[in-house]
Amino acid sequence: MTIQLSDHFTYSKLLRFTIPSIIMVIFISIYSVIDGIFVAKFVGSTQFAAVNIVWPFILILGSIGFMFGSGGSALVAKTLGEAHHYKANRIFSLLIYTVIFLGITLGALGFFTIEKILKSFGIEGQLLKNCIIYADILMPAVPVLMLQVIFHTFLVTAERPKFGLIITIAAGVVNFVLDALFILVFKWGLAGAALATAASQIIGGLIPLFYFILPNKSPLHLGYTKFNPRVLIKAATNGLSEFMSNISMSIVGIVYNYQMLRLIGESGVVAFGIISYVNFIFWATFLGYGTGSNPIVSFHYGAGNKDELKNLFNKSLRLIAIAAVILTVTAEICATWIAKIFVGYDADLTAMTAYGFRIYAISFLLAGFNIYASAFFTALNNGLVSATISFCRTLVFECLCVMILPIFFGLNGIWSAIIFAEIMALIVSVYFFIGLKKRYGY
Repeated sequence: MTIQLSDHFTYSKLLRFTIPSIIMVIFISIYSVIDGIFVAKFVGSTQFAAVNIVWPFILILGSIGFMFGSGGSALVAKTLGEAHHYKANRIFSLLIYTVIFLGITLGALGFFTIEKILKSFGIEGQLLKNCIIYADILMPAVPVLMLQVIFHTFLVTAERPKFGLIITIAAGVVNFVLDALFILVFKWGLAGAALATAASQIIGGLIPLFYFILPNKSPLHLGYTKFNPRVLIKAATNGLSEFMSNISMSIVGIVYNYQMLRLIGESGVVAFGIISYVNFIFWATFLGYGTGSNPIVSFHYGAGNKDELKNLFNKSLRLIAIAAVILTVTAEICATWIAKIFVGYDADLTAMTAYGFRIYAISFLLAGFNIYASAFFTALNNGLVSATISFCRTLVFECLCVMILPIFFGLNGIWSAIIFAEIMALIVSVYFFIGLKKRYGY
């Protein structure tokens, strides 16, 4: 039986509706990790460092899809809750067409400027050549990456989270198979890894595009629309937190890489790259829950159902607390094993990576609440508060900690920067939770 946004959500129904989204985000992160494993093990550490240098720039462009996906889906779900179905579909269509246009434009711009950008960061020699190989293949795929990201949220709003999960699994399988084929069989190295990633993005972006173009039984369809700058501005400002979060994570990644290169060289970039890959798998639980629960919150906010908002809010905090403890314990136990998967050929690099990850993983106790706080206010169509939480959490607090703490604590300051950033962000999140409770009635 299909779960509808208008339903009353028990723990069981809430988990059944959000688990496909959680698994979806986990799969996305896992097949990114598979890319990293193939490159680290079968291509080389310099090439792996190149992947970790280029990927944040790709994510900066792809974050446009996150912005319009999260902000737009909240707006569309709210409009559905108000029983304006035709209007909701026109908004949905406008957002998809806009993302296609922006994806083509930004992908082309990135393709022609990435080399100059990388040189401005002091990247040169063989590392620069490897970065260009990877970027030249993935920049043209930015339009489908942005579609993959925006449909990730809209398939949940369309009450088709399981279909979204199937597409994500299919994209992951394609990525894994082509990684093995291109790297191990054809010996295409870094270019093979990039081609495998691009192919998976094509699957993830184009299949849902055709689904919404063709007749379907969901409440959303692609069709006629009119250019409406107010709708685009509303969706963009509402999804600004997700945009800022992804932009900030990319910038933070660049800052981490800079500090690592300065303190211990290329091996530090490799170690942090591994932690970044694995970190996203653990964060995926919280990110997926936010994606899966947001349309429900938006729908009941639009319908004026404050009792259900309170129900969703309280249950969500309890579920996040349980998940936070489980994920932290798991990370601490599995740190060495995870490091060996990537760099088991180098005992010193394995030990450094495992040690750094054990410190970094303490942040999982807090991260879920901050991620949910940002997502929750996005769902309530309060993009300013949501963006403030995301902006402070990553770009302000984490960047400051990464730059300042190593002065006093060296390498340990880099590993622990995220913990202090999450503590400060939690104070901000709690402030808004308490301060806006009466306004929204949760």
